Amino acid sequence: MATNNLRQTANLLTAGIVAGPLFVVISLVQAFTREGFDIVQHPASLLSLGDLGWIQITNFVIAGVLYIAAAVGLSRSLREGIGRKWAPRLLALFGLSLIIGGVFTADPGLGFPPGAPKGPAEEFSWHGMIHAFAPVMGFIALAAALLILARRFWIRNERAWTWTTVLVTVAMITLNNIPNFTGDWKTGTFNFVPLWAGTAIGFCYVSIVMTKIRKELTKI
Repeated sequence: MATNNLRQTANLLTAGIVAGPLFVVISLVQAFTREGFDIVQHPASLLSLGDLGWIQITNFVIAGVLYIAAAVGLSRSLREGIGRKWAPRLLALFGLSLIIGGVFTADPGLGFPPGAPKGPAEEFSWHGMIHAFAPVMGFIALAAALLILARRFWIRNERAWTWTTVLVTVAMITLNNIPNFTGDWKTGTFNFVPLWAGTAIGFCYVSIVMTKIRKELTKI
């Protein structure tokens, strides 16, 4: 790979390293500073609402763009072997889901922003329905991408990376779904801490994998 192309690819992978921690930090700062927001009762999506909602909307979109850039870098890096096509495609789909989730905001509910219904949104708007679909699509795509990479690690006899990737994927999906199964949809009583944790684990693990691939690339 030519030096310029190598540098460009490394920069694209760096976008994937930065994306997750940046999104998580910006979301957490807002979660603990926005008036009326409770990290236990509210998911990160609700931060896109209210006068300061533009911050989280921008956060979603920037993270999505960074992950799509990382997908391009991943495609350039995985020149052969299993996952060279579908891992980048699925990572790009994950990035697209974040952009969709940012552009099409959730409906007010669960008492946020202040003045919103205490329970779930009384009616779903068209943009609320699109927003609700985006994370489902996104996390399925991310889980699939990680499992494909786990298979690639297995073939390369990288057992530690294989099992870590599988365990992280299972933890991410499990934690993200706990609020759906333990919450009370009628009263709107939820504990979204597992969702916050699952999101942080998944996003930050992508950073770790991108760091690994970037280091391997720069050794060529």
